[in-house]
Amino acid sequence: MTAMRRRAPLLLGSILIAAVSLGACGDDDEAAETTTAAVTTARPTPTSAAAVATDAPTTTRATATTSAPASAPTTTAAPATTTTVDVATTTTTTTTTTTTTTLPPTTIAETTTTTAPPPAPPTTAAPAIVTVATAPALPQPVTPPPPRANEQHLQVGTIEIPRIGINKPMLEGISLNTLDKGPGHWPGTAMPGQPGNVVVAGHRTSKDRPFRHIDQLVPGDEVIFNTADGRFVYTVTDTQIVLPDAMWIVGQTPESTATLFACHPVGSTRQRIVVFLQLQA
Repeated sequence: MTAMRRRAPLLLGSILIAAVSLGACGDDDEAAETTTAAVTTARPTPTSAAAVATDAPTTTRATATTSAPASAPTTTAAPATTTTVDVATTTTTTTTTTTTTTLPPTTIAETTTTTAPPPAPPTTAAPAIVTVATAPALPQPVTPPPPRANEQHLQVGTIEIPRIGINKPMLEGISLNTLDKGPGHWPGTAMPGQPGNVVVAGHRTSKDRPFRHIDQLVPGDEVIFNTADGRFVYTVTDTQIVLPDAMWIVGQTPESTATLFACHPVGSTRQRIVVFLQLQA
């Protein structure tokens, strides 16, 4: 019994020494003192995990990351806490959770709208005005009357032929009754000075015989007509001998021309002598 009592102090001292050595491995002196107190008590009072956690030191590690660029996504770190509970020591570890938020685009693609120009109004071409020069209608000679037809013997002007000394009244008509009184204008042919062909007939052998010497006319000689419209000078261009049926000599021309004719040769009616003239400009 005495031996056991001697051993008891030794055992208790060994336990105290061991407790001090474990305390030296703690984080600080406060933890060591707590451990020593717990061992010294013969019947230690159970300590709840909540009580120990309250007295134990807490270590918190927080990492915050902030991204500054306006156009780059923003990173926000939310702390997460992990708690480890031990009978003697409580350690709290904080883990960083990274949340990434992507900003919506701040630039909207530009929409280009092209408006087609309005259609050009229909173009209406102005109607072309075509001016057609219409030649004046040419006179139309009448059919020759019977040789002794009664005509009015109306004077329409005078005829002058300086080369052969003629200056006579000019009558309207070509029948023998008219020509017996002087040179006659073929009805329906042009009047002097107008476009067309002025046709005048005359005797060579009977009555007044005004055209007796027209065979003496040469190109360039003048024949002058005087009418109510004025004085018109024609010049000789040519002389021809034709048959009595050569009606083409009374044909009308676009230009102002004149034709004189009479029987040929003198004293005969077998042919006709024809003198052509042109109005002077």
